[in-house]
Amino acid sequence: QLQLIGSAGGWVRAGGSLRIWCAPSGRTFLDHALGWFRQRPGKAREFVSAISSDGDRTEYAASVQGRFTASRNKNITMLYLQMNNLRAEDTAVYYCAARPISTIDDTKLTYTNAVPYDSWGQGIQVTVSP
Repeated sequence: QLQLIGSAGGWVRAGGSLRIWCAPSGRTFLDHALGWFRQRPGKAREFVSAISSDGDRTEYAASVQGRFTASRNKNITMLYLQMNNLRAEDTAVYYCAARPISTIDDTKLTYTNAVPYDSWGQGIQVTVSP
């Protein structure tokens, strides 16, 4: 398992932008599929975005499609979530997650369910005011 360290959260007005990040302490994300999830107040944790271990594929929840962009740096030591045109309903604790791939055939898979991930960040509070 990776120890995932996340950025500080933030507060922004509706329509604004914010970027959060996540990094594996002392390691890289090599051979790991990555994901972002969030938990809104009073709601269950939900999928936000996923990146395949080779970085070629990304997947987004319909609620954030076109507004959020997940990415990795070239050294695969950082995972980012760029959030634009934020809405009040995006207020949540955001979690990064990582899952090691089992075979080379898994390099292009993305995982939208939280169950396969075995490493989780501590949670990043994002607050969007109306």
